[in-house]
Formats: sequence, structure tokens, C-alpha cells
Amino acid sequence: MKIESIDITKSIEDIKEQIAKDETISESLRLAIELLIVITTLLVNKLRINSSNSSKPPSQDPNRKKSKKSTGTKRKPGAQKGHKGITLKKSDNPDEIKNLSIDRRTIPSGNYTNVGFDSRQVFDIKISTYITEYRAEILEDENGKQFVASFPEDVTRAVQYGNGVRAQSVYMSIFQLIPLDRIIDYFKEQTGLPVSKGSISNFKKAAYKKLEQISFKRWASMRLLNANVNNADETGININGKRMWLHCLSNDRCVLYHPDTKRGKEAMDRMGILQDYGGVLCHDHWKPYYQYKKCRHSLCNSHHLRELQRAYEQDNQLWAKEIQDLLIEINNVMIETEKDVLSNSAIKSYQQKYRDILTKGEKECPLDNQISTTKIAEKKRGRVKKSKSRNLLERLINYEEDTLRFMKEPEVPFTNNAGENDLRMTKVHQKISGCFRSKEGAEEFSLIRSYLVTARKNDMGPSEALRVLFSGEMPSFMK
Repeated sequence: MKIESIDITKSIEDIKEQIAKDETISESLRLAIELLIVITTLLVNKLRINSSNSSKPPSQDPNRKKSKKSTGTKRKPGAQKGHKGITLKKSDNPDEIKNLSIDRRTIPSGNYTNVGFDSRQVFDIKISTYITEYRAEILEDENGKQFVASFPEDVTRAVQYGNGVRAQSVYMSIFQLIPLDRIIDYFKEQTGLPVSKGSISNFKKAAYKKLEQISFKRWASMRLLNANVNNADETGININGKRMWLHCLSNDRCVLYHPDTKRGKEAMDRMGILQDYGGVLCHDHWKPYYQYKKCRHSLCNSHHLRELQRAYEQDNQLWAKEIQDLLIEINNVMIETEKDVLSNSAIKSYQQKYRDILTKGEKECPLDNQISTTKIAEKKRGRVKKSKSRNLLERLINYEEDTLRFMKEPEVPFTNNAGENDLRMTKVHQKISGCFRSKEGAEEFSLIRSYLVTARKNDMGPSEALRVLFSGEMPSFMK
């Protein structure tokens, strides 16, 4: 690595060579220099960490250059040949018709007969407040006793907000992650409605209670429990300044979030799904997941590719580059051939290549050549600390079945990106709002967003899902 034209790696090697040759250096000074070299190496390696060789997000890369994303295919950008475009179609029932007459002064004089018209339609939106007044009939008998017609069940006050305002508020807050102040501004500027923060909070509480009434969490738990493949991930959240965790289980049809004070198995047990799950669980090798024995596991190869890149770049591990290329090759073959599963001969061939490369890696990155090889480290008690490259090598060896499961089982994905994507927007919420004010607020957000994301995965728009919820109906995807 070079910093301002200084080759740090070469400089460290030169210093090591000089120390080895100089017999006049005292033992204590030699140990001190070796320790400084180790510290320098660790700090330099830390500087080289970025989004391409670690789980560090691209936004934290120094002076990052935005590059065009590779689609992984040779297709040109844009719609492909034969693609049916999507465009506006004329409506048979326009809301307003404006008849246009010809200015007779602009055409030659003569007698003309109207033979029809040519039409064009303009699709636009109109945002306005819509007020419905319910007038309950009052009847009075000959004795002066009055009888009043019943109002709709959800109309309980002289003046109140309708379900449209409730649904739109919750949609903007929970799904679009718009801050409360901006939601208030939106209603004030676009509709003239004076909606307060307290009202929006009450709308979210009402949505949460309605989800409890229709037992959405139980329904989602059963869908996840019976799924063949699930993605699992977790991320840190801030609740009133205290670090907590948001757990996520998802698949292509269902999502469920669970906020908890813990990150490990204790929290997952409280979520109440993984203890009894018997399918395939895709994750990033967070060890507590392996405490669940009823399910099979699949590791995220996107994480592996980044870690292999770091091993190749920083530790000069040639085996890491070879195994990285092999994993990419297997995945590309499956994508390009559009096969559900590789043939048995292809699977055996790739398995053998995989094992041969890792066998080579054991020679290139032996256990007895790790970070803690200095005399200072030898005096410490306990096991010898392994390098990151060695840990990665052993993981790929010990968890071969889980690493390569994607090429044997059609439903198992190459990465856990789907699960990470389902969790990613909650980080955006943290950037916007800073933190949740209470654990109850985190639970409300988690359950409502679970419902909205699940609705979208089942081809129901989030706005429609909220309208159905506030109307007291059961959403179609839950029936």
C-alpha cells in the first residue's frame, strides 16, 4: 500500500530485514520494534478496508468514485428487443370533457357538416380536502321522545379525520420514512388540513391495534415457519439513546421485524419462529443462527466475496482470488444457463475444484504462521490468535455444504441480499429520525412496516393495504 508516494509495505519489509541483520540491537528494543511493526501493519490494513472487501457501506469509502453498476450480462442498458412498453391508455370515462370548436375564420368559407371529433386526454392529479357530512335523521313522537338515526361505527365525533388521512399519514411515516414535520407541512400546503404530530402518532397506534385484531403477526409467523427458504439478518437500532437490535426474517412473500434488547439466540427465541423452523435459513454466519438445529443453513456468498477480496489485497492470499473466481463462475453458470440445478457431474466437478483450492490455501496460509508469532505474543497464555485470512479459510472448509448449497438446491439464493434489502430501509429511518422515542414506538414501526412490505410482496400497494386495514377489512393476501 502506498500513502503519498511512500510504499508502506516495502518499508516494513526493509525494516524487518535490517532488524534481522543488526546484531547490536538489544532484545528488548527488538521486541519493541516488532510490536510497532505489528501495530503499523494493523493500522495500514484498516486504512485499506472499504466496501469492496468488507461489510463497510460504500457511503463511508474515502473519496469514493461512483461507477456504473454491472448487470452481470452482455445485454445493453434499457428495454430489450420484444419488450412490451407501458404507456397511458385512454379512459372510457373521463372526469371532465371540454369540447373544442374550430374557429371558422381560420378555414376556407363554405358549408361544413360535423362528422365527429378527434380526442386527446390529459391525465393529472387533484389534491384536495374531501369533507363528508353525515346528517342523522331525528324523529320525535307525540310524547316528545326523540329517536336519532345511527352514525357509521367509525364516525364517533362531531369533527374528525377520515381513513384517507389516517392511511396517508401512516404510509408517509412508516413506508416512505418521511419525518413528522414534513408530513405536517405536506397536509398544510396541499390540503389545508391542520394535522399534528399527536394525531399522526395516534394514527400509527390505531394501525398497530388493527393489525393485532386481525392477528397479522401470527399469520406472518406461520407463513415464515412453513416457508422452504428464509433470509435472516439483524441490525442495530437506537431507542431513546440506548442500543438495541432489530431482527428480520423474510422471504419473497413475507417479512417480519422484531425489535429486542438482545442480538443473539435469546432475542430470536422471543421472536418465536426459528426454534421450530425446518427449512433453509440464509444468513451471514452470525454464530447464534447455528444454534438452531432443525433447519439447514446457507451462507451469504456476497460476504464471502468481500472477505476474499480483502484476503487477496491485504494478505496476498492467492487462494482467496481463486476461490472468489470459482464462486462467481458457478453463480454465472447457473444464471446464464437458466437451469434450476446443476447436473451431478457438474456439482462434483465444482466441489473438487473448491476443495483443491482450499487445500492449496492451507499450505499458503498455515496455522503456525499467524499474527501472534512474536516473542511477546508467545509469552501470552491462551490460544494463538488467527489471522482474518486463516479464519475465513477454515470457515470455507468447515462450512462447505452451507457455502455451496445454492448450486444444489434451486430455491436457495447465492447471497443473503434479499434479507439485507428488507432490513436496509430501517437504517434510512435512523438517519432521518435519529432514534425511536420508546420501545413501544419501535414495536409499532416494526409491525406496521412488516405489514406494508408484506403487502407489496403480494402485489398490494402499501396505500391500498392501509385503506383496507383502517376500513376494518381483511387484506386479500391474508385470506
